[in-house]
Amino acid sequence: MATTMTTPGWLVSPGDPRNAKTVPDGVEYHRVLAGDKRRMGRGILAIVLLMAGFVLFPTGIGMALGLIDVQMGNTPPILGGTDYTPLYHAGSMIALGLLIPWSMLIQRWLYGVPGASLHSVTSRFRFDLFGKALIVFGPAWLIVNVIGFFAPSTEAPWSRFDLIGIFIGTLLLTPLQTTGEEYGVRGLLFRVVGSWTRSPRAGLIAGVLVSSALFTAAHGSTDPYINIWYFVLWTCLAIITWRTGGLEIAVVLHAVLNTVAFLGAPLMRIDLGAELADRSAGAGSATQLIPTFAVIVITAIIWRTRRTGPALTPPASTTAH
Repeated sequence: MATTMTTPGWLVSPGDPRNAKTVPDGVEYHRVLAGDKRRMGRGILAIVLLMAGFVLFPTGIGMALGLIDVQMGNTPPILGGTDYTPLYHAGSMIALGLLIPWSMLIQRWLYGVPGASLHSVTSRFRFDLFGKALIVFGPAWLIVNVIGFFAPSTEAPWSRFDLIGIFIGTLLLTPLQTTGEEYGVRGLLFRVVGSWTRSPRAGLIAGVLVSSALFTAAHGSTDPYINIWYFVLWTCLAIITWRTGGLEIAVVLHAVLNTVAFLGAPLMRIDLGAELADRSAGAGSATQLIPTFAVIVITAIIWRTRRTGPALTPPASTTAH
């Protein structure tokens, strides 16, 4: 049985007991928020707040930094222009990185479960697992995603300042951006939907499919190749998160993917703004089936190596708070 802890009044949602629960014992990652009641209304509120973060953080930071860009003679996309500047790039990365504390706060406020539990079933970020995944899967995953640059793309002139700025910003901030998205989608959203069913298996299926479908739809593409790629990628990352009991490997794969994409664009003189904005029918190609197949293989390898089944939360007395 889970132990109890005293929660500050401003973190307790209406209807919650004053002594909020901690992380429950012996449950899979997606079942940490499950309880006797389905609490779908609370879950919908959590999803709305999460989606608000996806919109408001980039908009607010983008508008503020856009004013600086205008003073420098640029008009970034947030202000209706087409100048994908280093400042706009950095703002986008930082804004999505804020989803890490935002997701933790939503979980803590609405469910009374410590935000640190979003890291993994051990309530800590397992850097050993992160490092192993980076070494084992990183090089092959990098090569697979480089193949995408052989597809046709729109080229644009880049100034030396923009090349250096995008390069540095990508190396420093893209892992932050992708980690924020993982904590929001494969973390909070996956858990919220996964808690709505009586059965852990039904919760897993619902959590994987709903989180993957919503995140695919949020990218706004009408191209079948792009949508297949997105949906399979997000589905595989959710399955990996469930199987390993944490977000570490999903963070590795997402970070390598986006870092390769953002570094390759300036190096190959690709019009980054146009490429990111165009997800219409015809924008994708069959080359995207290569990383799609690759992520399925990676997921199968991880599944096979965890012969004991999905990782579970330890006894509450040993869980970090």
